Amino acid sequence: MEKEVWKFLDTGYGSPSFNMAVDEALLEWNSEGKIPPIIRFYGWNPATLSVGYFQRVQKEINLDAVNQHQLGFVRRPTGGRAVLHEHELTYSVIVPEDHPNMPKTVTEAYRVISEGLLRGFQNLDLEAYFAVPKTDEEKEALKNPHSAVCFDAPSWYELVVEGRKVAGSAQTRQKGVILQHGSILLDIEEDKLFSLFNYPNERVKERMQKAFKKKAVAINDISAEKVTIEMAKAAFKKGFEEGLNIELEPYQFSEQELEFIHHLAKERYEKEEWNYKR
Repeated sequence: MEKEVWKFLDTGYGSPSFNMAVDEALLEWNSEGKIPPIIRFYGWNPATLSVGYFQRVQKEINLDAVNQHQLGFVRRPTGGRAVLHEHELTYSVIVPEDHPNMPKTVTEAYRVISEGLLRGFQNLDLEAYFAVPKTDEEKEALKNPHSAVCFDAPSWYELVVEGRKVAGSAQTRQKGVILQHGSILLDIEEDKLFSLFNYPNERVKERMQKAFKKKAVAINDISAEKVTIEMAKAAFKKGFEEGLNIELEPYQFSEQELEFIHHLAKERYEKEEWNYKR
């Protein structure tokens, strides 16, 4: 049986506004039938704190610390909690909701797409598996997260290794298209991460950071050999092909497409109204 061909993009290191504009543009073009399903890899320059669509920045984020660390800052079009994008491979998957292989429910579609991530971790010789909340308490915790930090707890079908979260993802559905994007952590600077949030007091911060060590882990903390960004890209590209049973073919932006992306970045993702007002 012939494999379905999807497109593949590696846009390298981009600004926060460019990165979010590319994901939105790909969703737009897929909804208009201009491009087939597509998988994209990218990085961030500068390192960036992204917040979920519904997060309240003034309440949850320590913007002084964001500036002190000279980080970029952007609001994602997807939900979920804040992510520090630094030592990681970021991915996005854009596919129509009515694709024959996509289940109708968000959690099941999430599981299907994340099969590519699972295979990617396995290609790096890591025994990853899906986290599925079992108790009512765990399910309730997903509805009411206590922390603004994305990697603080696994959600439905999040990828975990040795019981700790190794990838954080978020999904939105707009215009008949699924956009799922997420972070695959290679390394993590915990002190920097935890300096970026507001806490009631220092004791709460210390307690949360201590608990975090048991909940999240970076690839290079558990891998037998140091995994570089290039190794990660190769493993996860192959992983998506295997997990989704597809073939990936390179895609390149036209000048008009790039023009549209830069316009969108400027008009939405660089605006204070978008990034800070919620």
